[in-house]
Amino acid sequence: MISLLLVLALGTCLTNSLVPEKEKDPNYWRVQAQQTLKNALELQNLNTNVAKNVIMFLGDGMGVSTVTAARILKGQLHHKLGEETRLEMDKFPFVALSKTYNTNAQVPDSAGTATAYLCGVKANEGTVGVSAATERSQCNTTQGNEVTSILRWAKDAGKSVGVVTTTRVNHATPSATYAHSADRDWYSDNEMPPEALSQGCKDIAYQLMHNIKDIEVIMGGGRKYMFPKNRTDVEYEMDEKARGTRLDGLNLIDTWKSFKPRHKHAHYVWNRTELMSLDLRAVDYLLGLFEPGDMQYELNRNNVTDPSLSEMVEVAIKILKKNPKGFFLLVEGGRIDHGHHEGKAKQALHEAVEMDQAIGQAGTMTSLEDTLTVVTADHSHVFTFGGYTPRGNSIFGLAPMLSDTDKKPFTSILYGNGPGYKVVAGERENVSMVDYAHNNYQAQSAVPLRHETHGGEDVAVFAKGPMAHLLHGVHEQNYIPHVMAYAACIGANRDHCALDSSAGSPSPGSLLLLLALLPVSILF
Repeated sequence: MISLLLVLALGTCLTNSLVPEKEKDPNYWRVQAQQTLKNALELQNLNTNVAKNVIMFLGDGMGVSTVTAARILKGQLHHKLGEETRLEMDKFPFVALSKTYNTNAQVPDSAGTATAYLCGVKANEGTVGVSAATERSQCNTTQGNEVTSILRWAKDAGKSVGVVTTTRVNHATPSATYAHSADRDWYSDNEMPPEALSQGCKDIAYQLMHNIKDIEVIMGGGRKYMFPKNRTDVEYEMDEKARGTRLDGLNLIDTWKSFKPRHKHAHYVWNRTELMSLDLRAVDYLLGLFEPGDMQYELNRNNVTDPSLSEMVEVAIKILKKNPKGFFLLVEGGRIDHGHHEGKAKQALHEAVEMDQAIGQAGTMTSLEDTLTVVTADHSHVFTFGGYTPRGNSIFGLAPMLSDTDKKPFTSILYGNGPGYKVVAGERENVSMVDYAHNNYQAQSAVPLRHETHGGEDVAVFAKGPMAHLLHGVHEQNYIPHVMAYAACIGANRDHCALDSSAGSPSPGSLLLLLALLPVSILF
């Protein structure tokens, strides 16, 4: 009991000493609040321009607790206390909540959710680019139930399109932009059951190259799914797991090249050096596959062979913005999710910070006047942090107290379930005996599982730019692409748009004009 009181007393003293002097002055908070109020009042002048460009940032598994923890980490990486820091997404003026459930799942997966926020239709878990009439792994339920994505709508409208991810380019999130599959795990034909192949279903890598043949930018991992079975990888020659997987013998890189017009410049790259040496003015199409599977965690990334998410976003926008009709770009910080599944909070949060940096990079290259940017997550995780930690406590640090039950310390970060559950001599592991600040430390969990699970709570949606105010309150997740399409005057709902004869693009004032021309009987 004495030691516990000492720890508590130390925590109290530490808390008091860490309060910045300016924050002790009530005027600091009043001035801050009044400035925030002024900014909010200015939002009454809504941005109703047409969105020439749409950028969607998807933090896979980036629940609200992850956003908050990433904010603190970002500040602490800049030698600040952390809590007062603002993420780039924090600066967005409009925020909503998204209900993430799948049609058949209370706690969703990344495939069904991707179909919702990209295709505008809720779907079953494990399926991509198909309606809820398709059952997972049942190939014969696919045909006739395909649904198209906002990337397709943008391409049909003459815009350039791109997909950038830190996972495999044929993983759940990116695949919903172009594929229609009864199973998210059908990465190549090697992962498909014979029945599905005999029924005519195609693997996701194949669909990437064939369904929408003129995607301007594709970057991420997933190299091995593009090459014939056992083809040695260009980077990991001795690693059998990195070898090609395809049973059909196709080289999909060659397929990709063959579909490009001869007068256009198409470039395939597999490492950062090649990527950064490109003259982007002479690049019309870019395929970058930087790992056999998923890309490396940001903390483990080889700066020579693998680009960062921020670097890929910069390259993508430079290529896509050359189109005078604008572009749609999906950017996925996909390994936030993987870090959480492995119980490695440090990896997950550094992935989130890197994605936030990419959001900032995109902001410097685009304008609020013509670019709608949406940041959201597909689902959450059973990740939390607490324990009455003092201000400025390392986000990866200990709570300032011992458990009043087993008298052992505990980290602020914990998981509801996962691989971090450890029992030593019949008791909870004493975390003071391990390196809990290690990059791959697995935070303790309440329930032992090999892989930590998703969480089922709502996730945040941040928006800025034209029509961003339409994302407000609590929405079904499938509402999101309908807003993006409405703002860009693409897709099915274009009744509010009129063509500007000189520019060949929708006019911002077209909605008012349309309403003025409609008969009163229709309006009321």
